Amino acid sequence: MHITRLIIVFIFGAAVGSFLNVCIYRIPRKKSIVFPPSACPKCEKPVRFYDNIPLVSYIALRGKCRDCGAPIAFRYFVVELLTAVIFTLIYRRWGLSAEFFIQVFFTAILIVISFIDYDFQIIPDVLSIGGMVAGLIISFIRPGFRVMDAVYGVLIGGGVLFVIAYGYQLVTKREGMGGGDIKLLAMIGSFSGLKGVLFSLIGGSVVGTLVGIPLMLMKGKGEGTRYAIPFGPFLSLCAVLYLFLGTGVIHAFNALFLHR
Repeated sequence: MHITRLIIVFIFGAAVGSFLNVCIYRIPRKKSIVFPPSACPKCEKPVRFYDNIPLVSYIALRGKCRDCGAPIAFRYFVVELLTAVIFTLIYRRWGLSAEFFIQVFFTAILIVISFIDYDFQIIPDVLSIGGMVAGLIISFIRPGFRVMDAVYGVLIGGGVLFVIAYGYQLVTKREGMGGGDIKLLAMIGSFSGLKGVLFSLIGGSVVGTLVGIPLMLMKGKGEGTRYAIPFGPFLSLCAVLYLFLGTGVIHAFNALFLHR
């Protein structure tokens, strides 16, 4: 019975991932996420319902449009699979509870933000600010999570990045971090509290550095090669990791460095 439930949650996650693909493509292009139905970007033929089955259709079609044969980005499959796996892990952690639905909502927003930021280096306010407001409202009815945890998470999350971004701009005379990242960390704080903010910020900075330095070295030092790396995906990654590993990492850190 437990395996059956995991399979159901996995399928549910893949279906949500299919919708997230729509959001990732349409939101930055300022298109409706409801209408019109999905269509091939090249030939604009509507996708048949049997060609819109999450994960399965991509494999069956071998990653190509049935009508014109244009390649379908592998990312669509990745987003569906990623969402399905994360939702399944959340179910294993919290079961079918209120926290399950809160966390799948939170992680769904993070997935959409990550891929949009990767593509366009923007984080739409409808996701960051909208998610932050939703997190604050949910905190009033969320079991085991105090309203002030969300408030402190928003204030510290947004405030810390604002100070860093302002200080960097003051010293270098150029923008190093966009306002979208500030709003994103505030949104993360509304769902994860102060500890989640610190974990996401520190972890995102470490992972971003480990990934960014090799990319910049590969890019080279030629004229005008200042390489822009979106920070949103790293913050989002560590916000998700905090759900599953945060408590253990914090306890290990306290025991190792603070002897608690």
